[in-house]
Amino acid sequence: MTIEIDDAGTGDLVGDVFIGLLRKETGELVFKTLPVQLFQGENWKNKKPFEIVVELVQEGLKELNFQNHTEKIEICRGNIFDQVRNYFIEEGIHYEDAIVEGKLQDAVEGKLIEHLQNDLGVRSKRLTKKSGAKRFFVLFNWVCYDIFKREKYVKSGFKKWNTVWRDRAIEKYKKIKSSYRNIKS
Repeated sequence: MTIEIDDAGTGDLVGDVFIGLLRKETGELVFKTLPVQLFQGENWKNKKPFEIVVELVQEGLKELNFQNHTEKIEICRGNIFDQVRNYFIEEGIHYEDAIVEGKLQDAVEGKLIEHLQNDLGVRSKRLTKKSGAKRFFVLFNWVCYDIFKREKYVKSGFKKWNTVWRDRAIEKYKKIKSSYRNIKS
């Protein structure tokens, strides 16, 4: 039996991060959430997400009734799982770093998109399950339209937010508001 572990949202500008665990042979899925607040302020500086993800993976494995020594784990290579890998080594749990594709990746990315749309209100039709620059700018533009209300959803611990993107977001917000006022005049 094999359990896959993957994440979604770790590199995205806004929103919670989702961890998915899948027992490949049975299709059993477990989702765990790292709230966006872990990627802000002191939580980020103190590397809290990296600690909490270990606990979440432990919980997920327990829910899937993981049997060490008879099952294999395939875990995404992302750095969010660095301490999880250390935990596996300490506990003698066999794992392999993997590129996770297919059912689990689709499910965990779907969970993220559902969160962005339903919980945060991101309505862009260009928001897709595919991570990368396109999704970054969809989320960045969403923040810009109302930065002072939406900034609380930003992973503000990321250095580039504070050194580059926040100023650009405020500048874009001002342009949007200015052009909106001109239209109303």
